[in-house]
Amino acid sequence: MNDKLTVIVIEDDPPMRLGCVQAIQLAGFNALGFGTAEEALKAISPGFAGVVVTDLKLPGMDGMNFVERCHDIDPDLPVIIITGHGDIAVAVEAMRNGAYDFITKPFRPEGLVDVVRRATEKRSLTLEISNLRQRLARIEGVEAKLIGRSPQMQRVRHLVAEIADASVDVLIRGETGVGKELVAQALHRLSRRRGGHFVALNCGGISEDLLDSELFGHEAGAFSGAQKRRIGKLEHANHGTLFLDELESMQMNVQVKLLRVLQDRVIERVGSNQQISIDCRIIAAAKTDLMDHVQAGTFRSDLYYRLNVVTIYLPPLRERREDIPLLLEYFMLLSASRFGRPQPKISTEQMNRLMAYSWPGNVRELRNVADCLVLGIPKEGLTAADGRAGSAGHSLTEWVNDFERNLIENELRRFGGNLTQTANALKVPKTTLHDKIRKYGLSA
Repeated sequence: MNDKLTVIVIEDDPPMRLGCVQAIQLAGFNALGFGTAEEALKAISPGFAGVVVTDLKLPGMDGMNFVERCHDIDPDLPVIIITGHGDIAVAVEAMRNGAYDFITKPFRPEGLVDVVRRATEKRSLTLEISNLRQRLARIEGVEAKLIGRSPQMQRVRHLVAEIADASVDVLIRGETGVGKELVAQALHRLSRRRGGHFVALNCGGISEDLLDSELFGHEAGAFSGAQKRRIGKLEHANHGTLFLDELESMQMNVQVKLLRVLQDRVIERVGSNQQISIDCRIIAAAKTDLMDHVQAGTFRSDLYYRLNVVTIYLPPLRERREDIPLLLEYFMLLSASRFGRPQPKISTEQMNRLMAYSWPGNVRELRNVADCLVLGIPKEGLTAADGRAGSAGHSLTEWVNDFERNLIENELRRFGGNLTQTANALKVPKTTLHDKIRKYGLSA
C-alpha cells in the first residue's frame, strides 16, 4: 500500500526539505514538503493516509507541539522526529507524547527511508483494520449475520422477518455447523422479546437429572449437592427466548415435561410443588429430521407436532456454494479485525478449490479456513479441492470433475446410497449415474 500513502515532510531549510522529499520519492513513496507545521496541519485529518516527518525546531509551532496536535487529530498517526544530537532528550520526550520514532542529524537518506518504510507499514495496517471494522459494521447491519445471496438463504431471511415478531414457537433443522443458533438469535433480535434474555441450552450429552435442573431449576435440598435454589433456563428466559439445540437427543421423560410447558406455560422447580407462570418463546433445533426419531420411537409425536408449527430449514454449505465467496469475505473481515492482521487476497485458484470442496463441517469449517488464511496457516482442504494435497495447477476439466465428483458423493450420502432418489435429485438417468459412480470410484 506504499503507493497509496503520502509522506509529509516538514522542514524550514529548503535544501534539507528538498533532499528528504527526493529521497522518499526515489524509494517509491508519495511525498509533500512544507516549511511550517501550521501549513502541514491543513493537509492532515482523521484517517490521513500517510505518515509525517518533521524537524523538531521549526518557526512558529515547534515539533513537540506539532506531535501533540497530530495526536489530537488522529492518535494512531505516525510522526517521525528529526533532531540534532543535543536534542535527543527532547525527542525521547516527544515519543512519550506520541511520536513514532526519531532520527538524528546528520543522517543518510537510507536511514530516513528505512524509518519511513516501517512507519508506513504500521500506518497501512492501522488503516486496513479501521476499514475492516467499518465494513463489518455495514455487513452486520444489513445482513443481520444471515449471510448469503443464494435463493435458499433469501428464503430463510424472508421467513425470519415474517415470523420474528409472531407468538409462535419455531423448529430449526439443519446439519451441524450450518448456523442454527444464528437464526435463533436473529429471531430474538427482531422480535418484541429482544429486551429479554436469549438463553441457549444444548440438550446433547446432558443426563436426564441434570437436564431437568438446567431447564426447570431446583430448590435447596432437592437432591444431593443442591445447596441453594437455582433458577432454570426456562425461568431465566421469561419474557425472552429459550434456544434448545440438539433437541433430538432429549430424553423421553424430559420431553413430556417440555410438552407441558409448551401447552400451559407453567413450570415447577425440581423439589417444589409451586407452579410458576412463564412467558418465553421456545426455538428448538435438530440436526436430523425429527419425524425419523418419531418413527423410531425415540421422540414424542405430540411434542413434534407442537413444535412443528413453523420449521426453518438451513441448507448445508454444499447446497448453496454460490454463498461461499461472500461468507469467506465476511469471515476474513472478522478474523482480520480480531487478529489485527490485513485481509489476504484470495487467488482464483484458491477460490476454485473452496468452491469445489464438500464442506462436511459447513459454515463453521469455512470460518476456520478464513482464520487460517488471515494467519497464513496452511489448511488441508484449501490446498486441494477435495481435501487431497497436490492438486495445484488443475485444468478446467479437472476442476469440473472435482466438482461433479463431490456433488454426486454428497447426494449419495444425503439419500443413504439410494440410486433412484440420487438420480432423481440430480435429474440424470440412472444409467448415467452408474457410469459416473464407476468413473469416480464412488461407492453407493
